[in-house]
Amino acid sequence: MERKASAVWKGGLKDGKGEFSAPSGVFSHVPYSFKTRFEDAPGTNPEELIAAAHAACFSMALSAQLGAANLTPESINTTANLKMEKQESGFAITSIHLDVRARVPKADDAAFQKAAENAKAGCPVSKVLNAKITMSAKLER
Repeated sequence: MERKASAVWKGGLKDGKGEFSAPSGVFSHVPYSFKTRFEDAPGTNPEELIAAAHAACFSMALSAQLGAANLTPESINTTANLKMEKQESGFAITSIHLDVRARVPKADDAAFQKAAENAKAGCPVSKVLNAKITMSAKLER
């Protein structure tokens, strides 16, 4: 399995502009800039896409872990809070906190926490990130 995305950047770091696309067409020619990355201007940026990918990947991984325990979730709602900091060597993604809320009939908290920890460790996006990944997982009734 192979997935692709592309980006084009034109101009200098602070005054330039870029756009990214994916062959699926889900996003195409989406603009980004220094201001959308580092100054909270409206628009998206690569880090927001990484957070979205992590939240989506983790949610599916948790569903798989719950399924392996014969549990079927009604819903899994995950927010990935990504932190990027300036370091001596430049900017780096230093941490991601996954905030998870799930409705899983017949699950007890111990089984849910075990599934969530396994999903956090086993999610392919978690594995590719070189950042501290923390989580709070809440089983809702």
